[in-house]
Amino acid sequence: MSDTATAMPVRRTTLLQIIPVMLCFFAMGFVDLVGTASNYVQKDLQLSDAEANLFPSLVFFWFLIFSVPTGMLMNRIGRKNTVLISLIVTAFSLFIPIFGSGYTTMLVAFSLLGIGNALMQTSLNPLVSNLISPDKLASTLTFGQFVKAIASFLAPILAAWGATSVMMTFGLGWKVLFPIYAVFCILSILLLSATPIQEEQPDKASGFMECVKLLGKPFILLCFLGIMCHVGIDVGTNTTAPKIVIERMNLPLEDAGFATGLYFIFRTIGCLLGAFILRVMQPKIFFAVSVILMLAGMVVLFCSNSLAAIYVGVSLIGFGNSNVFSIIFAQALNHTPKEQNEVSGLMIMGLFGGTIFPLAMGYASDMTGGQSGAIAVMTVGVLYLILLTLKLKTNK
Repeated sequence: MSDTATAMPVRRTTLLQIIPVMLCFFAMGFVDLVGTASNYVQKDLQLSDAEANLFPSLVFFWFLIFSVPTGMLMNRIGRKNTVLISLIVTAFSLFIPIFGSGYTTMLVAFSLLGIGNALMQTSLNPLVSNLISPDKLASTLTFGQFVKAIASFLAPILAAWGATSVMMTFGLGWKVLFPIYAVFCILSILLLSATPIQEEQPDKASGFMECVKLLGKPFILLCFLGIMCHVGIDVGTNTTAPKIVIERMNLPLEDAGFATGLYFIFRTIGCLLGAFILRVMQPKIFFAVSVILMLAGMVVLFCSNSLAAIYVGVSLIGFGNSNVFSIIFAQALNHTPKEQNEVSGLMIMGLFGGTIFPLAMGYASDMTGGQSGAIAVMTVGVLYLILLTLKLKTNK
């Protein structure tokens, strides 16, 4: 009998349990401010594309280091406690930029933000599986991504407001988004601490090599690479969309930043619709539609010479990429239900794609003298996701 055939218990969940968990998903979205922040830091410090793209790359580098150990940590202290630790680290990272915006200061802040988010994404997603039945897991994770996306698309809006309303932001300028998000992070800590959640105890405490060996399972490896491509495209579009507008339309950053907000608006819409669509449609079919929209968006960005066309391309990518993570993650967890903590660590380690893609995109754009090089790198990730579609499983 395969792992997927293992009987799973029925979950009984109250709204009072769901609300704090969804607020944690909102805090999870704070990591996406790195795209907006890196553009403002690049402008303030006069950095090259390659230097500026080091910020998002550094954030997601820590997923490579901390994801699998976090899966092991969950086996020892539980998923809820691990989420609480991640929120504390995240809150601390958000206070640092309030006191300075030098290159080293921002590197430290983004590093801690990445570490906190690595802990959070590894532990929060499987924590949801303690509240939701397996057949509803993909749609619930998608709704969590919808909540996360709200925080993501608010970041460029708050930064632009801060940059143009200095008198109302205590002189922080665009950095006003950091203390605002820090308040929500502290609220998440308080609510989750007070929420009782019954967790399943693991049969054993796995070691590092036992976790990594799961990549020897072909389907798990394919999902791992799929997560790398998803987050690479996500961070890449988040960072590059304003640069495309600046390059082709010659608009200032404060106006060009709307492209990032538009990406997250359509990603948010996609997550909200996906939470309902995935309850009635096979995930494999919805996944195929999503990646086709992403490919269409890349083609539009390659050819666009008008602001409207750029916005269309960014919107297609945002909507298409909105449900990719949830579908891949749910399929991986359900493939090996007895090793969900370990699989979660591996899948979140795949967010290391957020390091590889921006670096490659930065060098590609510097070499080609334009953002078409960055778009080409993201298109490679979309093509892999098209191939992954053929390997996804259908619900029975």
